[in-house]
This record gives sequence, C-alpha cells and structure tokens, in this order.
Amino acid sequence: MELTSQSLAHAAPIPDEFAFAKPDPTTHATFSDNVSPHLAWGDVPDGCRSFAVVCVDVDVPTVGDDVNQEGRSVPADLPRTEFAHWVMVDVPADCRALEAGACGRGVVPRGKVDPSGPAPSRQGQNDYTSWFAGDAEMAGTYLGYDGPGPPWNDERLHHYHFQVHALDVARLAVEGAFTLADVRAAMGGHVLASAELVGTYTNNPALRG
Repeated sequence: MELTSQSLAHAAPIPDEFAFAKPDPTTHATFSDNVSPHLAWGDVPDGCRSFAVVCVDVDVPTVGDDVNQEGRSVPADLPRTEFAHWVMVDVPADCRALEAGACGRGVVPRGKVDPSGPAPSRQGQNDYTSWFAGDAEMAGTYLGYDGPGPPWNDERLHHYHFQVHALDVARLAVEGAFTLADVRAAMGGHVLASAELVGTYTNNPALRG
C-alpha cells in the first residue's frame, strides 16, 4: 500500500491548519484550526474489507513536570511515549481518500460528540481525553481527529505517524469509546497491508526556524 496527502508531506513540518495548537507570541500557544488532513491510499490488497486510520505522536514526554512551564524546558533526551491523535475504524473497503476536514474541524472543548467520517466508520477516543482529565474547562471524551499540540517548551521535534491499515474484516471488534490500544489488539491477525506517512510539528519557536 501507499499513503499520500495533499495536506502533508512525508518527513516535513505539518502546516498549522492541521494542528490542535499553534504558536502565539503572547501566550506561547493558542488553539489552531484543527482540520483533519487529506489522506489518500492505493495498491490495496485483495480481500480488504475495511480500513483503520490512526495518527500517533511518538515523542510525548513521559514526565510532565516541565511541560509548558515558564522559565523551564522539556529536555530532548527525556524518555518519550506515544499519544494517539486519531483512531478510526470500519472505513469502507471502497474508500480511497479522506478530504481535508472530512473527519474533524476546529477545537471543541470537552471533545466532539459525534465526529464525522465516511459511513459506516467509527471514531475512537484519542489521548486528549486523558490529557485534559483534570481541566475544569476542557475535560471530556475526545473522539475523532485532534491534531498536534506539543509543549511549547519541548526541545524535541515531535513526529506524527499517520497510518492506514487494510483489514480482512468489515467491522473491527471494538465497542464504546475504544482506544488505540483496543484497536491494535483487535487488529491482530487481520492486517493485510499497511501504509504510513510521517509529519513533524513543534510549538517551540527555537525549532520552527
């Protein structure tokens, strides 16, 4: 399989339009347009009955003490973990592209109630759910696409892995507000082929050039 995009270029910076947060000269960061990017894929294997689409940041700090704190920075060598920005399953087998904005647009405090996507696809829970869990204004269940919003004081450039997986099942065995971990477990033994595109993003002015 091959994954391409009119919104993103492989190994290149993701435009602010597709981010959850972008730099701000006064507050360091502010909400951005948060538009889901265009994705298109081809060379689909025979036997494909649906697709799963995910986006994962692999550079998230494992310790949050310094995150977005004045006068401090998040060291580049701090151990990192994953953060799911998008988890979508049951994308129909005849679908070959998602237009920009087709699966999300704008920041919705407490999360989108019913994010869009090609019928009969289902949008899973992304990790802004846990990130905002203690925030009185933002806490909620975040479904669908919510783009990059890395710490504005992080010394490391973040990498976002957009992936499309061709599956041999029409409906993946996940229910409710399913997560990336749920999808990965359910996809076991059902992936016929996969394709990936990696974009980068930072809110640190020193890394934006």
